[in-house]
Amino acid sequence: MASKPPDYNYVAYIDESGDPGLTKVKPRTPGGSSEWLVISAAVIPAECEPEVQTWVAEMMKAMNSHQLRDLHFQKLRPDKKSLLCSYLAQRRVKLFTLISNKQNMEGYHNPRAAKVPSNNWFYCWLTRVLLERVTGFVLAASIKRYNEPRLLKLEYSERGGLSYSQMHAYYEWLKIKGAGGAVPQFLPWGDLAWPVLHQDLMYVYNHKERDGLKLPDIAASAFFKAVDVHDTGACDASFAKLLAPAIARSPDSNMACGYGVKLMPNWKTLDRFAVPEEQRAILRFYGYPGKQWWQKVVDPGPV
Repeated sequence: MASKPPDYNYVAYIDESGDPGLTKVKPRTPGGSSEWLVISAAVIPAECEPEVQTWVAEMMKAMNSHQLRDLHFQKLRPDKKSLLCSYLAQRRVKLFTLISNKQNMEGYHNPRAAKVPSNNWFYCWLTRVLLERVTGFVLAASIKRYNEPRLLKLEYSERGGLSYSQMHAYYEWLKIKGAGGAVPQFLPWGDLAWPVLHQDLMYVYNHKERDGLKLPDIAASAFFKAVDVHDTGACDASFAKLLAPAIARSPDSNMACGYGVKLMPNWKTLDRFAVPEEQRAILRFYGYPGKQWWQKVVDPGPV
């Protein structure tokens, strides 16, 4: 008989826009995979979990649609996209988004990555970078509210190509290499806040099965539309800008860049590949390329 999952006080829904393919990448290789991969997390307190279905229903009603499972941002008209972003920005949610320009990763092979217990190491690596911020936020928030770490439930969309077994194997592997569950006084980037994670609170769902996964779909798709020019037509930063009230900001500096909005690998890579200014507009809006709060911390490698 399976044991009952532990109680939790926070939920993070995780979804992506774009694809993680690295063999061929646009625009370096015409017909390759998307230039960008955007992964977003929508974090809510657990007491708001029952409200998510109501949020989705209200969004669908506002768009004159009653089919809850049809909410998919990329297929909507611009006015409907604006409506969804404006609505989500006013809910009790914190949004974290990682934006990866993959041009420097085309054809990339890292021998260390072969040690990762997943056949999608790049997606795993990016979600880990995202979760550095998410788990750090939840750790700080729970200590402030409850005077102790409280657990976070993770719900992933299976569209990222991450299976349930791969996800568990990957995070167990990271935990062995990391802090091992101790409560850190300072959380160094490159590790997760393990006191808020539990192996029985990590799930992978079909996007259509979970209303909560529609929240990060809105965020990831809005940011993808802001930077992409190859798969969705001309980029438009207006939708991602509407999400600003819900974008997480560093508790130390109140900055979004590097925290609620994280660019990978860095601004210099955009210069190297002459990424046009219109694709950078949303990054500038959220504080790039200015001094970022974690500037002295070097990002770790994929493993």
